Amino acid sequence: MKTEEMKNMIQEMDQELKEILKFWADHSLDTVRGGFIGETDRAGDKKEDADKGAVLNARLLWTFSAACNFYGDKKYLELADRAYDYLMTYFWDKKNGGLYWAVDSKGEVSNKRKQAYAQGFGIYGLSEYYKASGKKEALESSIELYQLIEKYFKDDELGGYIEALDDDWTPLEDMRLSLKDANEPKSMNTHLHIIEPYTNLYRMWPDADLKKRIQHLLEVFRDHIINQETAHFQLFFDMDWTVKSEIVSYGHDIEGAWLLTEAAHEIHDEELLSQMKEIGKRMVDVTIKEGMDSDGSVFYEKEDGHLDTDKHWWPQAEAMVGLMDVYQNTGDMAYLEAIQKVWDFIKSYVKDKENGEWFGKVKANGQPVLEDCKIGFWKCPYHNSRALLEVINRLKTINN
Repeated sequence: MKTEEMKNMIQEMDQELKEILKFWADHSLDTVRGGFIGETDRAGDKKEDADKGAVLNARLLWTFSAACNFYGDKKYLELADRAYDYLMTYFWDKKNGGLYWAVDSKGEVSNKRKQAYAQGFGIYGLSEYYKASGKKEALESSIELYQLIEKYFKDDELGGYIEALDDDWTPLEDMRLSLKDANEPKSMNTHLHIIEPYTNLYRMWPDADLKKRIQHLLEVFRDHIINQETAHFQLFFDMDWTVKSEIVSYGHDIEGAWLLTEAAHEIHDEELLSQMKEIGKRMVDVTIKEGMDSDGSVFYEKEDGHLDTDKHWWPQAEAMVGLMDVYQNTGDMAYLEAIQKVWDFIKSYVKDKENGEWFGKVKANGQPVLEDCKIGFWKCPYHNSRALLEVINRLKTINN
């Protein structure tokens, strides 16, 4: 890829990032009950009575805060302020601390469970918001969530973290993050989205104990979660790390590849960084070999030998960063060319040219699944906005 091609990609991605942010600014605000709407259809028409999820609201907080930090534009800070105020007013448990899983459209708690995953995204959003706003109470709340995870979810005996607890931090029988997940006490997904916010919090608050927890998480991924033979993430586990799933999630593989390297880099642990770079390259390479179509797009997952050929929006976004990370670590231009292919696929098929933002998923031939929501409990602006921010910043570094 030539310098001019890189500059053109930066310009395209910058424009797309601004369009994504505009879509969410225009369509996601709940102008009747405050905060952000829980769900819209493909065209952006609001489902007024939809529940509002802690994860979506925390991801909105992160997205608008990161946009403010990137562009220095106060209009994004105003949206981040809105997300922060709603999250702390309606999702924060005033009695026991931490974030409820969901509230209804009126702001009344509709699901009081405490998922470690949601507490993690609270840390991610609040720490980024602290950087954008300078509000110390946001950093303090982020640290409090970290301490709650360490107090209630950490497995002191066997390592790692459990999935979920009730609102008063007592055990739950059903610990699933979503209905499609296995009801097991530990998962790759939750650990990935604990190390991700811990890394961001460490940027703002370089605490020695937090660094040790990040090191521990990297060791958990290395020793338990990553299959050493296949270089795939294993998804679900018993308390003693017995593997309980054979599903391969290509999007998580290529997302985790760069998030683990990022964590090791941030804490300046050279030994773990070297290990994560090697592991990350293996994970990206196996995704290219097994999970990537000839047009550069990423398939969803494989279970019992069956390949789900749908192409969800978020693996396409994460693939760009995973590929960029390995390019920066190896200098191999093939990874840079692969970014161009997946970016071309996104522009051609994943981007909704009529209504804005990205389709939730498209079929193998690029045909969009129009029934999917555009804004929803899991459909958010964090994967694609973050990927664009990451690739823009990294391409600028290469060009300078």
